[in-house]
Amino acid sequence: SEQSQYTPVQGRTTMKRAYGLEIPESVEEAIDLDRTALLVYDMQVGILRQLRHGGEIITKVADVLAVAREVGLRTCFLRHTSLPKNLMGVFQMRQALAWQRKASMDDVHPWFLPGSDAHAVVPELAPRDTEAVFDKIGMSAFEGTPLDTALRDCGVRIFVIVGVAIEIGIEPTIRQGADLGYIPVVVEDACGAGDDDAGKRALASLRYMGDAMFTSVSEITTLLRRAHRNQSGAP
Repeated sequence: SEQSQYTPVQGRTTMKRAYGLEIPESVEEAIDLDRTALLVYDMQVGILRQLRHGGEIITKVADVLAVAREVGLRTCFLRHTSLPKNLMGVFQMRQALAWQRKASMDDVHPWFLPGSDAHAVVPELAPRDTEAVFDKIGMSAFEGTPLDTALRDCGVRIFVIVGVAIEIGIEPTIRQGADLGYIPVVVEDACGAGDDDAGKRALASLRYMGDAMFTSVSEITTLLRRAHRNQSGAP
């Protein structure tokens, strides 16, 4: 029957198929270079310098980005952006008071104004002309940005996500992405947390929900290169 049919995919494993749809159950099955994009989340100077393990995360993200560029994977950067104080609104004001631990709005300063050093992507990952950079004021990469429109227009169904911070912006991006019908793939060791315990709780919650797949830098770079060889017919 259609529900129980299995079909080989690119000579790797057998993928479940139902009602004309392929249902990947592993990262290996999910990765298709034409249908996959890399999201580099909030790898900004002003954020990374707040993390004690920022240098390590930059290195891991750089490893994934290098292979994504090598195989021609579509890549989008996200940047957290502050508005001028007179336009911050209730949400950004409350957020700034909490993040900056201030008691008065008079003492709050927008951290991530466009054009500031803090707003920039770290130089080790400098975006190329062939890569999109989307600014956002919310947590999910899909909220208030053209990301969903851009990915859908390119036929992307899977996104690989790296960056910081797991418990602040990566988790809501994964949840909204799943609600939009994408398959999120989390590169765990290339995703940093501002608070280790909060990061672990976020990952545990995502695992419990089952919306995302999880991988490592070593595995995802191997699978991307393998997919590229299969696509190009190289030995």
